[in-house]
Amino acid sequence: MRIDVVTIFPGLFEGFRTNALLGAACRDGRIDLRIHDLRDWTTDRHRTVDDTPYGGGPGMVMRPEPLVDAIEALAGAKGDTRKARVLLLSPQGRRFEQERAQELAREAHLVLVCGRYEGVDQRAIEGAVDEEVSIGDYVLAGGELPALVVIEAVTRLVPGVMGNPASADTESFQAGLLEGPHYTRPAVFRGVEVPAVLRSGDHQAIARWRAEQARTTTRQRRPDLLGPRREGDE
Repeated sequence: MRIDVVTIFPGLFEGFRTNALLGAACRDGRIDLRIHDLRDWTTDRHRTVDDTPYGGGPGMVMRPEPLVDAIEALAGAKGDTRKARVLLLSPQGRRFEQERAQELAREAHLVLVCGRYEGVDQRAIEGAVDEEVSIGDYVLAGGELPALVVIEAVTRLVPGVMGNPASADTESFQAGLLEGPHYTRPAVFRGVEVPAVLRSGDHQAIARWRAEQARTTTRQRRPDLLGPRREGDE
């Protein structure tokens, strides 16, 4: 998978690109992550990427010219022949969830656009962006952190990136449930023992226990994931 990121703060991505699971995936060629400075597509000597909003109001707005030029240079013009998927990280976007991460993990090429200031000129969005994506109902200073969230969530699902691909099968949200608790050594820590079933060696019993714990955790913390309660449900 190739991922291009358009930002005015490329340095924010450097440590992320060289460490942990993503760093390993980049080094072995499974992920091709490229960071681009939007100012490289400006044409004035001040490398201007923003201007005051028409109609007045606080803050600045990202100009359409460098943004559209950058997107088209990386993904091609918007239309049926474009091979990359262009996402703008925006509070106005569709909420990013695990299902969407799974869908995006099947793409060969993503372009992530990091907004800043008060927003992006609407003409750039309509003319060059395929979809807007939000990571939650709150506002950040820019799209860089949301872009990192999308990159992390998507790339770990690309085949070969995780050492054990089965790890993704039991994670939270994969089956509409949260994960239950996890334990490791020592068997007793400050007087609290690891549940006996996990030390029993009975794999079927362990699977049943984990499924029950997942349902219990979901019911307690995210009952919305279980849908409306029906008569007779616990």
